[in-house]
Amino acid sequence: MKIIDILAPAAILPAMKATTKRDALQELASLLASLHPEIDGARLLQVLLDREALGSTAIGEGIAIPHGKMPGVSNVVAAFGRSAEGLPFDSLDGNPTRLFFLLIAPEDSAGVHLKALARVSRLLKDKSFRDRLATGGSQEQLFAIIKEEDEKY
Repeated sequence: MKIIDILAPAAILPAMKATTKRDALQELASLLASLHPEIDGARLLQVLLDREALGSTAIGEGIAIPHGKMPGVSNVVAAFGRSAEGLPFDSLDGNPTRLFFLLIAPEDSAGVHLKALARVSRLLKDKSFRDRLATGGSQEQLFAIIKEEDEKY
């Protein structure tokens, strides 16, 4: 699975406005809902908040991968957001989170959901990739950075 197969350029927020965890999840959920009519933004937010209640999806190194499963979604879809300042997200390392990859999968898709999570995690292990995402400009530039990294594997 390639990230570019589930992430559209329009699903990239180069400058998130959020200052809290809830606001970040709301901002990303609203973006995905605006691009995918089958996704109810309020319901998606609740799915993400419920998942966060189990444990933070902020894995450290300035990265969070909020994710969940929803009925009515036919394929895995993603959004990417960047917070220039970073924000508190209950990260494992205690540092602010700057890079957010949101993944939403169909309710009955354990395998595909896990493959998407593994793919994003693998790409984000590369510090130079994270640095390029942190300094990239527009939606198009960020998508090009993600596409270039995605094609390496």
